[in-house]
Amino acid sequence: MVFSSSAFLFFFLTITLGLYYAARKSRWLSNLVLTLMSLLFYAWGETRFALIMLGSIFMNWLIALGLERLKDKKLARRALLTLGIAMNVSLLAVYKYAGFAVRNVNALFDLHLPDPGIALPIGISFFTFQAMSYIIDVYRGKGQAQKSFLNVCLYISFFPQLIAGPIVRYESVAQELTGRRETLDDFCEGARRFMLGFAKKAVLANTLARLVDYVYALEVASASVFLYWLAAISYLIQVYYDFSGYSDMAIGLGRMFGFHFPENFILPFISKSVTEFWRRWHISMCTWFRDYVFFPLGGSRVKSRARLVFNMLVVWALTGLWHGAEWTYVCWGLSFFVILVIEKLTGLGKWMEKHPVGHLYAMAAVVIVTVLIRAKDISQAGAFYKTMFGLAGAPLFNPLSWFVVKEYFWYLLAAVLCSLPFGEFIKKRLHIPDGAWQLLSGACIALAMLLAVANTVAGDYNPFIYYNF
Repeated sequence: MVFSSSAFLFFFLTITLGLYYAARKSRWLSNLVLTLMSLLFYAWGETRFALIMLGSIFMNWLIALGLERLKDKKLARRALLTLGIAMNVSLLAVYKYAGFAVRNVNALFDLHLPDPGIALPIGISFFTFQAMSYIIDVYRGKGQAQKSFLNVCLYISFFPQLIAGPIVRYESVAQELTGRRETLDDFCEGARRFMLGFAKKAVLANTLARLVDYVYALEVASASVFLYWLAAISYLIQVYYDFSGYSDMAIGLGRMFGFHFPENFILPFISKSVTEFWRRWHISMCTWFRDYVFFPLGGSRVKSRARLVFNMLVVWALTGLWHGAEWTYVCWGLSFFVILVIEKLTGLGKWMEKHPVGHLYAMAAVVIVTVLIRAKDISQAGAFYKTMFGLAGAPLFNPLSWFVVKEYFWYLLAAVLCSLPFGEFIKKRLHIPDGAWQLLSGACIALAMLLAVANTVAGDYNPFIYYNF
């Protein structure tokens, strides 16, 4: 089930809100309602995947209780934490990376080992990272272990952020599991945020997806340099609206139930360096890797540059693999590693952030690297790059290019403007009072929501990119 579907919008969400608010005077009962509905949400497509998640939750619940009981035994606690992390990583290794490993071993040693053909549970990267956050935060004393299995199950399986994040750290919601308060202001703000995310996903992301798919399906003879650059830029914007739209919906739904999730995107397209871009893009993932991988390795306070480069290599190799078990994702992560190391060691990033050219540099770099995760393999990515840079004999512009521009121009313009602080610019330029601005922006969001619902009811093209991760 996806948020931008009729089944979720008109049935699941309505029923869940009704049951939750009918039970909200009892925190145990309201948590039970959310947990059961979250498990139903996850099991909608494949019941066995819900059993895998429940097994993971039960394992981490027991480990956290063990860590709590071993407070005065440092070696035992460290051994138990290591076991817990190893078991979580093993879950990812089996379900996400086993097939990738077998294919590469076969290619490297000319073997014919059978592909295990293990189906990938939806959202396994997200709920596994949240599970590890739980036991690590308990180990570090940043939250007490939950004696109630129900509360741990709710934290990890809560349906708004279960499938595609944001990755919610245990320390940030530990108190809200039992002590949250639902308010009318939170509910209204949550509903507004949900509608905004729904419109971003159903109107902009889905439309740009059609453009990108169309260009990628073209024969080389029909292509042009302009079309390939347009598709590369459109894909980056599609990913942004796909994932930031989902994050908005997740944050909004959380607010409607009394939870306050962290922001996941803060205007990434105004960045003037790639370093700044990653401070603004998928923030929950970046801070997770920073706090649970980069800092434990020594961070940037290490004595030698070689060790700093090594720490960054580990983080970005893992970031690539976390997104997908393919060499395209590994190369994507390593490409960002190279750019970020250069910015860090030469001061290029800080210089770019002080000059207007930095914006063009950062966006060009991110667009070029992002081609890797749209391509089905390295070969297709290479062919795409050849056309992008005029090395495949394609014309700079052709009649088909003009057709595509006319077909998608208004959506592209809206997508670009909405990704920038354009609204604040208009508000300040026209000196619109806060009250009038709230009414105007609310009306715009409501209209966009109506268009999104119409698109959802009428169409069947509704992919979620980050479901694959």
